[in-house]
Amino acid sequence: MKSFLLKFFTWWNGQTLNTQLWTWLYGEHVGDDEAGNRYYRTKGGKIDPVLGFERRWVIYNGYAEASTIPPSWHGWMHHTVDTPPTEEKYKPRAWQKPHRPNLTGTLGAYRPSGSTLAQGRRPKATGDYKAWTPGR
Repeated sequence: MKSFLLKFFTWWNGQTLNTQLWTWLYGEHVGDDEAGNRYYRTKGGKIDPVLGFERRWVIYNGYAEASTIPPSWHGWMHHTVDTPPTEEKYKPRAWQKPHRPNLTGTLGAYRPSGSTLAQGRRPKATGDYKAWTPGR
């Protein structure tokens, strides 16, 4: 029962009932990535008359976080490449890095040395600027 209610009322945790129904009726499974995300397109690669291209979507494994889509699937999802990584031998580039979660709003977030949220105290002003005074 809890699983049903979560699918009915939450969109950020996996798929909703509407997405599940749409996928069942019109979707064609294309493949999975290493994070367990499942990728779909319209059956037979049918072109959507409104969009002018085929619909492609992902059902996230757990929390819906777009940054979990790996580079191999990102190009396909955004119509940069036509062939999904499951239909070709995809070789990642040397500059592509593994996924790191978005840490904004957590203790692990990046805080530069001048930030009021950085560890310790802010560094003292060096006097290399002149304060603006209105009317002068």
